[in-house]
Amino acid sequence: MNHRNHDTSPGHNGPAKPAARRDYKDSVFRMLFRDRTNLLSLYNAVNQTSYTDPEELAVITLENAVYMNMKNDVAFLMDFRLNLYEHQSTWNPNMPLRNLFYAAKEYQTLTRDQSLYAPQLVKIPTPNFVVFYNGDKEIGDSCVLKISDSFEHPTEDPGLELELKVKVLKIAPGKNKELMDTCQTLKEYMLFVERVRLHAKTMAVQAAVHRAVTECIREGILSDFLSKNQSEVIAVSIFEYDEERELALMRKAIASEARKEGIAEGRNAGHKEGREDEIKSLIRTKLQKRKSISQIADELERDEETIKRVIRGMECEVRQG
Repeated sequence: MNHRNHDTSPGHNGPAKPAARRDYKDSVFRMLFRDRTNLLSLYNAVNQTSYTDPEELAVITLENAVYMNMKNDVAFLMDFRLNLYEHQSTWNPNMPLRNLFYAAKEYQTLTRDQSLYAPQLVKIPTPNFVVFYNGDKEIGDSCVLKISDSFEHPTEDPGLELELKVKVLKIAPGKNKELMDTCQTLKEYMLFVERVRLHAKTMAVQAAVHRAVTECIREGILSDFLSKNQSEVIAVSIFEYDEERELALMRKAIASEARKEGIAEGRNAGHKEGREDEIKSLIRTKLQKRKSISQIADELERDEETIKRVIRGMECEVRQG
């Protein structure tokens, strides 16, 4: 990584904001888990294994794989499995598609010395896609995203065509306790992020990050890591929080526009007024635009089960009518 010096010392008007512009957007998560010992601990916690030698783990993160100016967090081989680990603070239903592109690049690299036209079967590492999510969307301890949810024409058995599943693990207070207790680094990372968010509710983000770093070092939360990388962590954390807030505001604006659009279309079509009919109108409009259930849920800020339940009710109304 190309380190840069940032002026993060407090000035007369509070901590100076470091320049956010960089060749790519790094993350505290990526900084933490590029350490093989930390990464092996995370792998063991996710897979309930007990490997002890970090040298058995081969980091193969593609340094030139950038999506929207963001690098993938970490890719590595362990026990002939290709593991792609990502951290997300904002909900992203397109992770299966992103991982498909990334995995294809990895497999191209891993098989570059083998012939795909030879009569022998080319063996490849078994893929394992995991997202560590600490955003606001309620998913319980975990959920699974599937690339088949993106298909314009859903099939009964997407495995016959193409399927890719991503396991999303919620990292937040009270979630995935066994995982957190097994991987102390992940737990402390979660506590650090929560501390930043807590202070950012009552003070400027720069001051919130400075205070969170100081408190965590004092309380033994990622203390060695934060002490050694304090300037970079502060710069990255400010950048991450600002971006997270920006994305959240953008999503709210899009959802608001979608609601207005749906309400107008519902009234033009002669639907009854009322919240329930309004939601049905919105969903019907989006289905006509061939949007998937996951896309509709994301745009209307509802969970997928609620959308499915409304659609089933609409189908019953049609049959009864």
